[in-house]
Amino acid sequence: MLLRVFLIVFLVSISGCSFFQQTGDALFGPGHQKAALTDRMSTYADLVNLPAPRGKIVVAVYGFSDQTGQYRPAPSSSFSTAVTQGAASMLVQVLNESGWFVTLEREGLQNLLTERKIIRAALKEEEVAPPFELPSLMSANVMLEGGIVAYDTNIRTGGAGARYFGIGLSQQYRVDEVTVNLRAVDVRTGRVLSSVLTSKKVLSRQIQGDVYTFVEYKRLLEIEAGMTTNDPAQLCVLSAIESAVIHLIANGVNGNLWALRDNSEYPASILDQYSESTVKIL
Repeated sequence: MLLRVFLIVFLVSISGCSFFQQTGDALFGPGHQKAALTDRMSTYADLVNLPAPRGKIVVAVYGFSDQTGQYRPAPSSSFSTAVTQGAASMLVQVLNESGWFVTLEREGLQNLLTERKIIRAALKEEEVAPPFELPSLMSANVMLEGGIVAYDTNIRTGGAGARYFGIGLSQQYRVDEVTVNLRAVDVRTGRVLSSVLTSKKVLSRQIQGDVYTFVEYKRLLEIEAGMTTNDPAQLCVLSAIESAVIHLIANGVNGNLWALRDNSEYPASILDQYSESTVKIL
């Protein structure tokens, strides 16, 4: 009997330990948390540690849309998409963080032009000479195109479980995959300079434990505890975009489209690791 009680306590402690918080905000489940900077995946460390370019590339991003046509499965709303609709904003953020690009505002170009018209109108109304002259907008050398091209669900599922004398523990997992395409286009000729296709797995896992046993005559004990973890889809999209940008830079360096400030850094740099990546043949 003591052994059974020990097994019950051990099972419950393993299954539910991730729910308890040390902060005292909540007894069970996550507590209140302050707003913080968005978490990033391992590709972010590679992005911010790239070697410096000889000169930054002036690029324009008009959009980076969801081209999957995927919606969340039931019981979610049929109008709720499976992936983020803000991928263009993510791409601009990644380009700025890489240190390789000067990104021009193009997604909100109409708003920018409207503000410039307001400034010109105000300058014309000045009775004296205007304090400054409104400069022309910068033009881009390279235009970045592409989007989220695929979101595949349930590409791999599985699970395992065990039960002994009314004490059970089970685990299930599911793997989805998001794929993005990023290509650099020469503005002068329209030629596609480089194009990359990157994918990121979206992992989901559920662990559940339960106890269903009689501890005494006509006294039934039932205990259930569980935990589900899901990779945030937007972080996986962001990681795939980060990887695509690094691969694009590496391809450009290898193709002499752009260059490093110090070419001697290349053999030991992150770019060399990404340029050596191979495509997996299924």
